[in-house]
Amino acid sequence: MMVEMTTTSLSRNQQLEAASADFDARYPEYEKTAILDRLRETDYRRLDESKQVYLDYTGGSLYGESQLERHMELMRAEVFGNPHSNNPTSTAMTRQLERSRQYILSYFNASAQDYILVFTSNASGALKLIGESFAFAPGGRLLLTFDNHNSVNGIREFARAKGATIDYAPLTAPSLRLDEERLEALLDEADPAHANLFAFPAQSNVSGVKHPLSLVEKAQKKGWSVLLDAAAFAPTNRLDLKAVQPEFAVVSFYKMFGYPTGVGALLIRKTALRNLHRPWFAGGTVNFVSVQGQLHILSEGEAAFEDGTLNYLAIPAVEIGLRHLEAIGMDIIAERVRCLTGWMLEELLAMRHSNGHAMVRIYGPATTKARGGTVTLNLYDPDGHLLDYRRVEELAGAEGISLRTGCFCNPGLGEMAEGLTEEDMKAAQELGTEVNLMSFLRLMQGRGHKSAGAIRASTGLASNFEDVWRFVRFVRGFRDQTRLAIGEASFDIDSCRIIRDGS
Repeated sequence: MMVEMTTTSLSRNQQLEAASADFDARYPEYEKTAILDRLRETDYRRLDESKQVYLDYTGGSLYGESQLERHMELMRAEVFGNPHSNNPTSTAMTRQLERSRQYILSYFNASAQDYILVFTSNASGALKLIGESFAFAPGGRLLLTFDNHNSVNGIREFARAKGATIDYAPLTAPSLRLDEERLEALLDEADPAHANLFAFPAQSNVSGVKHPLSLVEKAQKKGWSVLLDAAAFAPTNRLDLKAVQPEFAVVSFYKMFGYPTGVGALLIRKTALRNLHRPWFAGGTVNFVSVQGQLHILSEGEAAFEDGTLNYLAIPAVEIGLRHLEAIGMDIIAERVRCLTGWMLEELLAMRHSNGHAMVRIYGPATTKARGGTVTLNLYDPDGHLLDYRRVEELAGAEGISLRTGCFCNPGLGEMAEGLTEEDMKAAQELGTEVNLMSFLRLMQGRGHKSAGAIRASTGLASNFEDVWRFVRFVRGFRDQTRLAIGEASFDIDSCRIIRDGS
């Protein structure tokens, strides 16, 4: 039975206590994650000191104070120079980098005999390396899923330029899981005599759906190389590259443990190197280069892909971050996220206006089965009209709640979830250079009150029950509210990078 948390006869603390008791009864396993409450009081105490509710872990995790301290201790104790040399400070840095490289491989259970690890600026940088280097050609294929991140979608431009065929595997509504029958048929279309690439997310960054990792081996048996986007998966799940062996896997470390930013990784199975041909070279990637002869010889292994000077002072912090996760235990993080997400979903889906109409629409699975801690939703008024997610984010921010809104760089899932059609896309194209997120949103509102964006709340390693309770309590405040009553957003979002004050 759901606890009514807006009862005026109870104080805020009494409401929280009642909700917490209800949560404990529904999710007794949460008690096993108490180590994270102790960490919240030490490594992440700034959250409670500033009264912040952070629910954007899919956008980026939070770092612990101990991570910063350990990194600074290393920086203070050593003298590190640019590794592209043989002097003492350079060799010290080279040893540290290679130690970090080997530790990261071992964290993902990737044998150095099977995989190489390429440091990149982020997951997007890793994906671009694959896109520009993969041996796409006429007769070959690129197969993507509707819920790929834009950095994966962008690979299609390299495939198109080289004459490969491009297909998308659709999702099923309302769960937003892959249409297995259609996917099977698309996988069967590969010609093993050509280079074919199948790219999918281990976990959707919007719906939270965890796609079966068994798809890796299934696709490989049908003649595909597989690119696994693990950026949203790795923060709360252990990626074991001994158990599942894609040709390529990408991660962003800041999404796993917050610090450092600007370092990602591309893991390449050594047997897949034959299908990669870099279209250019840079400093640090060549064994020999000549101006007069206009020739170059690429380095072998990871060195051929690490352009210029690495973010070498930040990379040691990656090992520190991974050790931080290991000290906690990934199973504990996953269990906490499961419990908090399950309670959040149950509460949100039970919300009704006085007239009985649903307040909340969830995009993706309604339970925690085969899904992560990313909950994407929209709010509706009593007459079923969409509330402006920009205004919801603005009101949440006023209460110290950090959410994320928009399209989350995942257009295919949004199109599928909202029933946007090819005709809708053509109408947007007719806007020409004027099309952006806000003009598209206005257009879709005029075409049947469709949404071109949503609200995303995601939990992670430093989340606790009060965070989720405060968010649910905030959403309850929209009961029986109309768009007119909540007011207009005071800003516009022209793109993912530009926010304009509307005042």
